Amino acid sequence: MGDELSRWLALRESADFAARSKSITGLIVKRLGDLRAVRALDLGTGTGSNIRYLASRLNADQQWVAIDKDPGLLAEAAERCASIAPGVQIRTRQLDLGATLPSDLFDERHLVTASALLDLVSHSWLDNVATECRRVGASALFTIIYNGWNECAPRDPEDDRVFALFNQHQLTDKGLGGAAAGPRGTDIARDAFTRAGFDVRVDSSNWHITPDVRAFQTELIAGWAYAAAEIAPLERPMIDAWKARRLAHVNAGHSIIIVGHYDLAAIW
Repeated sequence: MGDELSRWLALRESADFAARSKSITGLIVKRLGDLRAVRALDLGTGTGSNIRYLASRLNADQQWVAIDKDPGLLAEAAERCASIAPGVQIRTRQLDLGATLPSDLFDERHLVTASALLDLVSHSWLDNVATECRRVGASALFTIIYNGWNECAPRDPEDDRVFALFNQHQLTDKGLGGAAAGPRGTDIARDAFTRAGFDVRVDSSNWHITPDVRAFQTELIAGWAYAAAEIAPLERPMIDAWKARRLAHVNAGHSIIIVGHYDLAAIW
């Protein structure tokens, strides 16, 4: 599972970086700009992509704690982030984010952040993180939050049905504290942090995947089809046929995919 996930994270990293909202990142950089050293917590760090993106943009020494349940991914993150920039220190901690997050994770943090995570977590998980951020006075940055919108060109008659099934799958329990927030993750996070007293800002961060990025498109289409078939196994023949048509567009070099995301900053 670790190698498979590592490959997926590698495929999506350039799309994530290109999609991220410069204005939302800029708000966080400005908020932390007066600090000589930033203490940051990265939740669900994977191979450290979020740290690699932010480290060069934060104009300060940095002490990062990277959290993930997969020791293989954490080892890769530590290796790939080891020489990311002068003054940047990375410490890893193996932890299942589905359990109640220990308060000491947040102690003395200036920034709590995660990428491609909030649509997978539960309402209670988000409430807990907002409460802990308020307790320690940390701002938060959550990026690439799936919002339920997918668009493909050329269009297929079954696109809407497959994406509806996929969005239904996104609401199932992902092992992160209960039923997942899914496409409403941004709204739920905004409400949780607003209630906790934060100034919350949101901006779009959509993937725009061009025809030349074939390996990424192939994996994305396969993931959509797999999730849709889990929700509606009786519709598998339709889903398999849809997948074959979509992959044919990819292989022909004229497939364009847009996937909707939001970035969210909660400023304390």
